[in-house]
Amino acid sequence: MPAASPHSTADQETPRSHGDGRPAPQGLYDPRHEHDACGVGLVATLTGEPSHELVDQALTVLRNLEHRGATGSDPDSGDGAGILVQIPDAFLRATVPFALPPAGSYAVGIAFLPAAEAEAAAAVEAIEAIAAEEGLSVLGWRQVPVAPDLLGSGARATMPDFRQLFLADAEGRASGLDLDRLAFVVRKRVEHETGVYFPSLSARTLVYKGMLTTGQLEPFFPDLSDRRFATAIALVHSRFSTNTFPSWPLAHPYRFVAHNGEINTVQGNRNWMRARESQLASELFGDRDLSRIFPVCTPGASDSASFDEVLELLHLGGRSLPHAVLMMVPEAWENHPTMDPARRAFYQYHSTLMEPWDGPACVVFTDGTQAGAVLDRNGLRPGRYWVTDDGLVVLSSEVGVLDLDPAKVVRKGRLQPGRMFLVDTAEHRIIEDEEIKAGLAAAQPYQQWLAEGLIELADLPEREHVVHTHASVTRRQQTFGYTEEELRVLLAPMAKTGAEPIGSMGTDTPIAALSDRPRLLFDYFTQLFAQVTNPPLDAIREEL
Repeated sequence: MPAASPHSTADQETPRSHGDGRPAPQGLYDPRHEHDACGVGLVATLTGEPSHELVDQALTVLRNLEHRGATGSDPDSGDGAGILVQIPDAFLRATVPFALPPAGSYAVGIAFLPAAEAEAAAAVEAIEAIAAEEGLSVLGWRQVPVAPDLLGSGARATMPDFRQLFLADAEGRASGLDLDRLAFVVRKRVEHETGVYFPSLSARTLVYKGMLTTGQLEPFFPDLSDRRFATAIALVHSRFSTNTFPSWPLAHPYRFVAHNGEINTVQGNRNWMRARESQLASELFGDRDLSRIFPVCTPGASDSASFDEVLELLHLGGRSLPHAVLMMVPEAWENHPTMDPARRAFYQYHSTLMEPWDGPACVVFTDGTQAGAVLDRNGLRPGRYWVTDDGLVVLSSEVGVLDLDPAKVVRKGRLQPGRMFLVDTAEHRIIEDEEIKAGLAAAQPYQQWLAEGLIELADLPEREHVVHTHASVTRRQQTFGYTEEELRVLLAPMAKTGAEPIGSMGTDTPIAALSDRPRLLFDYFTQLFAQVTNPPLDAIREEL
């Protein structure tokens, strides 16, 4: 059980309930500390031709990841399962009772509306008003058919009403990525102002997910069985919510990613993101102030959800998806003597804008055209891929997720720390890691920007160093609660060798909040550090 945060929940924004069944913070439980470890899969075709066969293959991968998911005491209430696909345009045109503009010129997504009819009607009215304020017209709504009888009591008790919302630019000019930016603002406002959750709202991709088992996803959403439902890319996810309460919104995939592992730096990542909001500016989201989409990271969401929200902002803010991913999940560049200087400059420049979101993490991602996967720099999550002679690409957290004829396999391998695996369905090829990073590094004069804008501590002017007497130093150390152990184990090695000290997590002293002795300020916050991986191991792996 993670320790309680030293920050009172009264100091935080109160998370708006999505009716997802998670309890409020109480005792030692705080939903901000939730993590999960799951199964991920990616299926795509290099031909770029959408087909229902690929949907079937992705759902087979998902069912074969059943052991990566979990249920509670109710075996029919899963921790979560879902699929992310390209917009199935032909299917949607055949099933909605209103006209749709050309593919890419409308955005669609499933709203998790309140189950009560009156509340749902009020939410629909509020959503339509927000869309109009943001310059989008509502083309219509579609009731998504579902099979609730499949669900266990836990999942059914918190099940929302599922309706697909169709939006278009009121002026008829925006499509594709530009329309996604308009829909993004609508979705963020809807979530903040009404509490209605959208798994996705996009002109490029569509998400079906929920508090389901891997075997329930397809029969629960009959849309997925329709032969007209076609895609060339599919991400699937089987959720195992370790120390987490399952909920409908927290199932994966999210809008751009499916994630296996945990983001151990997430508290700091969220805090830094909140601090940056006052500095954010973009002309791509209209003329109005960006504050209407804040906070970027939804309070009460999981680590994966926060990662996805920041990645979404970076991508919609003008960067390619691989560019945004590498800003958040950089390879180990600082102690890499043979790295190309241009690539090093790319990472160093972006390190001034975004700190790493450290795992262990395997992130699978797509924008509807490109799809790929990346491991964080420590590489402590598995990932394997296969490519067949007819252009089928399968990537998953383990082998055996799809029966493939070995004679048809032309390439296979594993994800490596800091390396990116990328499929481009528009270019009909796999773009290699070196090509991705060389292209990004050459896109801007990062080395010049560093030389002109970076100030090194070593370049600061010298100042007079005051040497205090031994008695003065001892008195200050006693005042601030230094111990003999800290002097001997922590400070002395740093003074002698300049190395970072290594200490044990074990301690037989009272925690600072219960101690009757003066303690250092940071003693009150030590429980916030990640107790998952071994720091000396991380350093060794980074060097490798």
